[in-house]
Amino acid sequence: MNIVQVSAELAPWSKTGGLGDVCGALPRALVQRGHRVVTVSPRYKAYDGAWDTGVRARVHLFGYTHEVAYYHLERDGVHHLFVDHPSYRRPGIYGDDNGVYGDNLFRFALLCRAALEAPLRVPIDGAVLGEDVLFHANDWHTGLLPVFLEANYRSVGRYPTSPAVLAIHNAGHHGAFDAHEFAGLDVSTRWWNACDMGGRLNCLKAGVVLAAKLVTVSPTYARQLCIDHGHGLEGLFSHRARDLWGILNGIGEEWNPATDKHLETNFTADDLSGKHAAKAALQREVGLPVRPDVPLFGLVSRLDHQKGIELVMGAAPWLLRQDVQFVMLGSGGAAYEDFVRRLAREFPSRARGIVGFSEPLAHRIEAGADAFLMPSRFEPCGLNQLYSMRYGTVPIVHATGGLADTVPTWEPGNGTGTGWAFRDFSVDAFIQALAFALQTFREHPEAWRRIQDNGMRRDFGWHRAAELYEALYVAAYGR
Repeated sequence: MNIVQVSAELAPWSKTGGLGDVCGALPRALVQRGHRVVTVSPRYKAYDGAWDTGVRARVHLFGYTHEVAYYHLERDGVHHLFVDHPSYRRPGIYGDDNGVYGDNLFRFALLCRAALEAPLRVPIDGAVLGEDVLFHANDWHTGLLPVFLEANYRSVGRYPTSPAVLAIHNAGHHGAFDAHEFAGLDVSTRWWNACDMGGRLNCLKAGVVLAAKLVTVSPTYARQLCIDHGHGLEGLFSHRARDLWGILNGIGEEWNPATDKHLETNFTADDLSGKHAAKAALQREVGLPVRPDVPLFGLVSRLDHQKGIELVMGAAPWLLRQDVQFVMLGSGGAAYEDFVRRLAREFPSRARGIVGFSEPLAHRIEAGADAFLMPSRFEPCGLNQLYSMRYGTVPIVHATGGLADTVPTWEPGNGTGTGWAFRDFSVDAFIQALAFALQTFREHPEAWRRIQDNGMRRDFGWHRAAELYEALYVAAYGR
């Protein structure tokens, strides 16, 4: 199968969160299953090893003809195409310190058009892919790709059997713009109804209407999209429920405690001595007392409404009176960042808060913490709870979306749990889960070790998800 994955982010070259990680990892797993995979994403800056193919494409948008160039880089069997245009060469992916970029609709519509031109123009392994391809679009940034596929290509006999699949990583972001912007897309007004939501141009809705199949990043989130997490699109998701798949994300080998380059000492499920060393190293790094006996809680997160930071703020005073340590790393809303900064001032021997993001420190928190907090208000899939389990760090999560699918609550009667998942989104429910974890850590060390072992031995590799995506693509061709 020839698969063209289109995304605004592609790790390790561009990333703001899980979207970049997924779009970087899934293609490698699909190649291992024998498929040819080409990724198409913007060239936000010069990338080492990416060379100019010399291929150019011209597309008409917003009253002008725009020329794009394609840069190529092959890694792990995946062919990466980076679309070069002046509108992408900016400090941020979506915006900067002054806010979101005002021409994002143009920038990502251009990405969609460039992606549709790529199989027809850019040689891969000596020849163009041609018209027998499957397009895998991701989130609102590529929600217009199915529109352009129908309006500009299928209508004139191009790509007659090539389906488009749309992956929804977070339905909270629609890509909504003023209705008058539709005219700049250079498509017939007959496609307005697919894009119209409340009198505005809605890129995500357009993709949900016109994609052959839809997929989101966990089975529970797929169900929630149809009920109460669709952010106004619940009726449409419900209408397309038979075409909506839920496939859990995997995690790559860069998150493996046995080989993690960010750790001084590596470890495995069979030997946790390296984890004990990682805990001491983390305590030293952030300036907390080195105490192997104290339970150390970690949190790495965007600091925003979705991530349930209000629950952390509400539970922290109780938690930090229990002789524990707590390390937070994240950035986001000003009030949340102020809370993070206050932690060390109010609890100097027990808490540290670091505003910002550091990939190496994120790895060391996952490795050195005993438990990881993830009380998200909603979470399509979540990756940090998967990282935590792989590192023997017990997750305490709100039972929503992918968190509900991946973290079974520990119950002594069956012994299969990997953490605690509380159902009510409330400070009281969160504290109760924290209390269960503290009691188990202090009074039942054998049970704690069993919980760690359960999590570390679960298989969250991408090969499992790739099999399901392959089945999804086959179904999309059938439709």
